[in-house]
Amino acid sequence: MEQRQQAETELQRSNQELEQFAYVASHDLQEPLRVIVSYTELLAQKYQKQLDEKADKYITYIVNAASRMQALIEDLLSYSRVGRCDFRLVSTDCNQVVDQVIHALHIAIAESDTTITRDRLPTIKADKEQFTRLLQNLIGNAIKYRQEEPPQIHITATQQDNQWRFAVRDNRIGIEAQYAERIFIIFQRLHTRRQYSGTGLGLAICKKIVQRHNGNIWVESELGKGSAFWFTMPVDSEISQ
Repeated sequence: MEQRQQAETELQRSNQELEQFAYVASHDLQEPLRVIVSYTELLAQKYQKQLDEKADKYITYIVNAASRMQALIEDLLSYSRVGRCDFRLVSTDCNQVVDQVIHALHIAIAESDTTITRDRLPTIKADKEQFTRLLQNLIGNAIKYRQEEPPQIHITATQQDNQWRFAVRDNRIGIEAQYAERIFIIFQRLHTRRQYSGTGLGLAICKKIVQRHNGNIWVESELGKGSAFWFTMPVDSEISQ
């Protein structure tokens, strides 16, 4: 028992150190990366059509690589901030949060002809900013990892004892059962960047947000037939449905 407690304490300390490293490294890398991107873009604009085709191609490679690194740094900061930022539990209307997410993703929704439906969702006690990020990541993934037919996403929530069980269902490409746990691990990707863009941090951020709310997250999926991402949130008796 004592050894287990020591192991858990050591794991918690290691996670805190990792968060601190990710935050500091990501924060300090932002400025030099911005300089690289800015000057490379200026170089491309100033000397466009004055350099040969190979030089133009090299500049494009630099800009694309820097942009990918910028996205990775931003996601690393988001991941580290989940455990570092102020955590304020407030009355949160999940219907309003879904409306905000739909507004934020309206371009991707329109371009992909996505249909998003929902049951009447509850009002819960949550950190509103983090809960919004959670739903935006899950809905955004359902839009991105789609098949040829337009995405169809349905959001539900049911109360079971002392917790709400949320589900974000889709008709996307699906996930093989052997990868159901792996997808929530930081930097884990099931597809190449050529197939789907991203940093491999979105679902890791979701898991961290849910765990900070004392909940759990998992996926039920069948390859080629869609997925249901489930997560739980504690019920607060003072918050009405």
